[in-house]
Amino acid sequence: MPGEFEIIDRCFRTGFPSRADVVLGIGDDAACLVPPAGRELVAATDTLVAGIHFPPDLDPGDVGYRALAVNLSDLAAMGAEPAWMTLALTLPEADLGWLTGFAAGLRAAARGAGVALVGGDTTRGPLTVTIQVLGTVPAGTVVRRAGARPGEGIYVSGTLGDAAMGLACLRHGLEAGPAGDFCRRRFARPEPRLALGQALRGRASAMIDVSDGLLADLGHLLAASGVGATLARERVPVSEAFRACLSRLPPQVQPEARTYPLSGGDDYELCFTLPPGADDQVRALGERCGVRLTHIGVVESHPGLRVVDREGRPVEVQKPGYEHFGATDEA
Repeated sequence: MPGEFEIIDRCFRTGFPSRADVVLGIGDDAACLVPPAGRELVAATDTLVAGIHFPPDLDPGDVGYRALAVNLSDLAAMGAEPAWMTLALTLPEADLGWLTGFAAGLRAAARGAGVALVGGDTTRGPLTVTIQVLGTVPAGTVVRRAGARPGEGIYVSGTLGDAAMGLACLRHGLEAGPAGDFCRRRFARPEPRLALGQALRGRASAMIDVSDGLLADLGHLLAASGVGATLARERVPVSEAFRACLSRLPPQVQPEARTYPLSGGDDYELCFTLPPGADDQVRALGERCGVRLTHIGVVESHPGLRVVDREGRPVEVQKPGYEHFGATDEA
C-alpha cells in the first residue's frame, strides 16, 4: 500500500498546469505565489463528503472533476479568473486505482481552467475532499451578492434541475439513455460558468452560483442586497432531458422531482441581476459565452421571494433548497 509521499509523487506532482506566478508549489511547507499587480485575490473553499455530497460509489474521476468544478463555480460567481488550488484529501485507505482515477478527473478540470495545484494534505479517515481555489480580479471589480436594486431583472444561465435529476436517476436505477446520461453528467461533471462570470464584471449588480437550489441561493442574494423579488415559475429554464427523465421516474418520486428546477441544487449555474431593459445585452452575452441566459423575475423593494405561476397566482414550495444540516442531507 503506497504511503502519503508516494501518493503525492505518483498522482499529484505532475500533469497539472504550470504557471509562472508559482514561486514554490508542491514539495515545500507552503506554497509561494505572486498575484499580478493591480489585481485582488479571491479565494473559495468547498468540502465534499462521500455519502453527503456525492454517492460513495461515484466514479473517482467524476469525484475529482466535481470537487474542483464546484469551487470554480464560486469564483465564477465573483467574476474571478482562477489561478491556483490546494487539495486536502482524506482517504479510508490508499487505493492506488481509485487515486489514479481521482487524479485524472482533477487534472481534467484543472487543465480546463488553467489552475495549478500548489499544495495540500493527505490523511486517513472517511472519504472527504476539500479544495481551496484562488483567483484574481482587477482591483475594485469583484461581483458580490449584495447590490441588486428594485426594478432590475433576474437572470439565470443554462437549465436548472438537471443535476438533481441526474442524482435521482442514480438513486432509482434509471436505465442509461441520452437523457439520463445528460443529467447524470450534469451532476458528476458540472460546468463552472467562468467566461460568463468574467463577462458580467462591471455589468451585473449582484451574482451568485446556484449550488443549493435556485430559491435558496436567490434568497441569499436578495437578503444580502436588502430587497425582495417575484420569480415566474414558468420562465425557469429546464432541459428536454429533464422532462424525459421526469416521465420515467417512479410515480411516487415525480411530485418532488418537479420541484428540482426551483430547489434541487448542484447545477452550478449563475444567477444574476441587471438593470431594466438589458435583454438585448443578455442575448449578446449568452451568444458570446456559449450559454443560454433566461430572464426569470424582477427585483422588488418588498423583502422576501415570491414565486408565481403563469396566471400570477402564488406558488408554494415546501423546500427551497439544500440544507447542510437538514434531516435528508445525503447523496
